[in-house]
Amino acid sequence: MSTSQPNIVIIMADFMSALALPMYGNATVRAPHMRRLGEEGVVFENAYCNAPLCAPSRASLLTGLLPSKMGVYDNGSELAAGIPTFAHYLRLAGYRTILSGKMHFVGPDQLHGFEERLTSDVVPSDFGWTPPPGGGVWVDDEFPDYPNLDEVADAGPCIRCLGIDYDDEVTFTSVNRLYQMAREEAGQPFLLTVSFIQPHPPFASPAEYWNRYDDRDIPMPSVAPIPVDAYDDLSRHLYEFGGMDRTDLSDDDVRRARHAYFAMISHIDARIGEILAALEATRFGSNTIVVITADHGNMLGERGLWGLRTFFEWSARVPLVFHCPRAFGAARVRTPVSLVDLLPTVVDLSGGGEAEALPNPVDGTSLAPHLHGRGDRPGRDVLVEYCGEGVPAPWLMLRRGRHKLVHCEKTAPMLFDLHDDPDERTDLAQSAAHASIRDALQEEILAQWNAASLPALIEESIQRRMTVFEANRRGRAPVWDHAVDNDPFRSWQRSYREAWQHTEERALLR
Repeated sequence: MSTSQPNIVIIMADFMSALALPMYGNATVRAPHMRRLGEEGVVFENAYCNAPLCAPSRASLLTGLLPSKMGVYDNGSELAAGIPTFAHYLRLAGYRTILSGKMHFVGPDQLHGFEERLTSDVVPSDFGWTPPPGGGVWVDDEFPDYPNLDEVADAGPCIRCLGIDYDDEVTFTSVNRLYQMAREEAGQPFLLTVSFIQPHPPFASPAEYWNRYDDRDIPMPSVAPIPVDAYDDLSRHLYEFGGMDRTDLSDDDVRRARHAYFAMISHIDARIGEILAALEATRFGSNTIVVITADHGNMLGERGLWGLRTFFEWSARVPLVFHCPRAFGAARVRTPVSLVDLLPTVVDLSGGGEAEALPNPVDGTSLAPHLHGRGDRPGRDVLVEYCGEGVPAPWLMLRRGRHKLVHCEKTAPMLFDLHDDPDERTDLAQSAAHASIRDALQEEILAQWNAASLPALIEESIQRRMTVFEANRRGRAPVWDHAVDNDPFRSWQRSYREAWQHTEERALLR
């Protein structure tokens, strides 16, 4: 371990589409801190999540592996404790590893390599969010009409909500921990992962951020709602699964929901500003790499769809920005990349060894050459999968260069040319002129995944988890949560054995 190793701060949000951010061309959203990071840092213009669903996406981000390789198929899946994450590798490289916020860990291991966790999670850690077996629909006696789009129809300003409360805690604990580490002057590099839950629905924002926008300035979706009978198979399945026909939405409803979503991003940006200010105040800033990303996006009414679970750009594209002016200059990288690339990249940047020499192979590739300006190298294929609820069989996606192919064993493929058709209006899969491209991409998908065997593996996993979940509901349930260590004896003047002056001297930071 060397004191010259950079600190690394990874800041991520939930449901934050790249296409809603200023560094990706959105002229409406006001996010000055992220805008500055994009102007001064390296922006990956075509970054994708590896699964448009929270838990599988985060598992890939942490491990550098595709979710299905780990059996993380849905939001009720467990990430096995024996799979190394970037937190494990950075600990081996001499880093202090700290997590504040949501990471959607399911199961007894609520750390996965992080030495400290400053908050509990915000979602269940048991198997209760496992989808019904047999591809069935969700049944909830308390909310019989769920899911639906009521949260879109109810969008607007608010005073407080769960997401605001949680992100307040995430921000405070992260900033406070930076100041504590500055006081310690230990010289040990740190990895701090800060994970917000907003702009996750409900679409609600405090008036301070809501009032930064006017409804008249909020653009409607680029692609208008498509009639249900004209949807592609994936969209139709998810439209029906999501109960999107249960809520009649007016144009005003759509505009207000987008207004709220943009305001929530402005709120997140203000929180990012607090963290950046703490880095500067503590003088960590000059030797800290700041990474901005998200687990997935939100369709936000494009094509008449809301939420996630699709491979369209608003859902699958995520921000990926690396900022450290001392280490690398501003640049924009067009090469398609994905979140599995984060682990090998931070291992490279940490000085913990070459990513190619990792003892446990990963699916990702280090992005360090791009960061250091060694050319916009030709990219490899980007792989994305969806193995969760609402579809008849797993959906698999491959992006190669300008083309994106979507494959499912039970439905027709889809092919898009994102260079000529960035809004994905024209499916080229049945075009004779594009047959060779379609066949080549489909061949690669079938080489990367055993698509025919996946449904049985998913069903077996669901059945096992449901058995455990039902058993654990009988009698005393196990505690799968993280108890935050906030021992006041270490922070405040709580012991008569130590003089007040000594405690205050430790806490003073000039």
